[in-house]
Amino acid sequence: MKASQFLISTLKEAPADAEVVSHKFMMRAGLIKKLGAGIYNYMPMGLRVIRKVEAIVREEMNRAGAIELTMPVVQPAELWQETGRFDKMGPELLRIKDRHGRDFVVQPTSEEVVTDIARQELRSYKQLPKNFYQIQTKFRDERRPRFGLMRGREFIMKDAYSFDRDVASAKQSYQVMAEAYRRIFDRFGLTYRAVAADSGAIGGDLSEEFQVIAATGEDAIVYCPSSDYAANMEKAEALAPAQTRAAPSQALTKTATPGKSTCEDVAELLKLPLAHTVKSLVLATEVLNEQGEVVKSQVWLLLLRGDHEMNEVKVGKLPGFEGGFRFATTAEIEDHFACKPGYLGPVGLKKPLKVVADREVAVLHDWVCGANDVDFHMTGVNFGRDLPEPDAVADIRNVVAGDASPDGKGVLAIERGIEVGHVFYLGTKYSKAMNATFLDENGKPQFMEMGCYGIGVTRLPAAAIEQNHDERGIIWPDAIAPFTAVICPIGMDRSAEVKAAAEQLYQDLLAAGVDVILDDRGERPGAMFADWELIGVPHRITIGDRGLKEGHVEYQHRRDAAASKVSAAEVLDFVKSKLGV
Repeated sequence: MKASQFLISTLKEAPADAEVVSHKFMMRAGLIKKLGAGIYNYMPMGLRVIRKVEAIVREEMNRAGAIELTMPVVQPAELWQETGRFDKMGPELLRIKDRHGRDFVVQPTSEEVVTDIARQELRSYKQLPKNFYQIQTKFRDERRPRFGLMRGREFIMKDAYSFDRDVASAKQSYQVMAEAYRRIFDRFGLTYRAVAADSGAIGGDLSEEFQVIAATGEDAIVYCPSSDYAANMEKAEALAPAQTRAAPSQALTKTATPGKSTCEDVAELLKLPLAHTVKSLVLATEVLNEQGEVVKSQVWLLLLRGDHEMNEVKVGKLPGFEGGFRFATTAEIEDHFACKPGYLGPVGLKKPLKVVADREVAVLHDWVCGANDVDFHMTGVNFGRDLPEPDAVADIRNVVAGDASPDGKGVLAIERGIEVGHVFYLGTKYSKAMNATFLDENGKPQFMEMGCYGIGVTRLPAAAIEQNHDERGIIWPDAIAPFTAVICPIGMDRSAEVKAAAEQLYQDLLAAGVDVILDDRGERPGAMFADWELIGVPHRITIGDRGLKEGHVEYQHRRDAAASKVSAAEVLDFVKSKLGV
């Protein structure tokens, strides 16, 4: 490709609404153009990156035995009504009506449609296993689309769905996909972690997220530097403390804490470690009848150390919380504590409720909590002496760096990541809802066991930029760069020697299978270099009249601080060696 035939539309400044690095550089480099909130045109430079991502994904999916198809973006609501997701999914599911008043959805994912295909086509155990995948446009009506392609409304995703005869076979299909994903992400040339993830209401342990490591990532990744343990924050277990609770050594005292409603402020006032304070979180659960009316509600008090944060996923798995929970209303709080939030505690409740203590709180002695009286806290609090033992003790907090690793091989560390892939065992959730069965060896119908596997095709380039950039622009890994190499001739329009050398190297690299672009626009060197540094092409060869007279050209990798002189006669072999071709 020659630059004069391509569209290069770089900007000196990013639009005002571009917040994160990837959004700024993708806009400035002319990879994407905003059309509407969370909706972007993929410009030629950006589309080249997307196509390279798709090609790697497609090769490895095919290699793993998956079968490609394409399902419609607009799907009949009837299928979504079969699984109940048409009503349950919420406003992220874009619902539309056609001219006849029939309901449709714009697909955010395709479990229903692919299950409909399976129940029509896969009738016998002899046809299993099967894995269908597509690389297709999706739409999720995000409340607050932001960060460019990182959290847009329209995006491209590779979604795959496996169908098996039993759990053992489904686990094998899952492992095949997990291994394929590792090959895919290895080929992208990105630093990533495969982390254990929570599998939600379905249960089980077969769920992994693939996270690209980046300081700007939204997700916290927990790992052990001394072992292979890795999990997302939702999944990571905080082990029970090894020590037992010590005997009380302080008297229970109501202590004035005027204007101090947070654990941090109270600890500072009383000159105590924050870990000696206990925060009170008041939640409520409800039981609904078939009409969706509340028939029973229960208020709960969760106790965590002042330096810890509640893990909502873990709480949602507690007995009694299976149907979901919410934070208690002010009326519910005042009914049980006779006090407004900020000074709540488990001592001297107005009305009894269920108490769940985190494992760390259960071993505390002489701790501090709210006194259920504005501007007062209780000090010297102890279970057994000052209040009953909690109704339950459980792991309900987020882990922190330095916690013991669940595998017993060291302590935990935390880094940030961007989720770009997820492999997930579904079981029979969709096959049962849609009566997707096959006939086993005995001629009896059985529900298919399913798995689903996603990769954010358009999110991945944004994640790659968040991980690979500097102040000048993007630094693409070779595998997904819009062009692998760029030839920058200086004064090509004024020097026949420069033009001839540039054209010859361009043709030689093309013949060697290198994805190269020749910048024949006649730009000044500074502007030309700035464009390609912003766009992030990894390998740059500069050809100038003076260098040719001295028998050399210049090579610079996008990460190099300066260019290196290379013999003009040997530059082709030099570049090929750098690219491994």
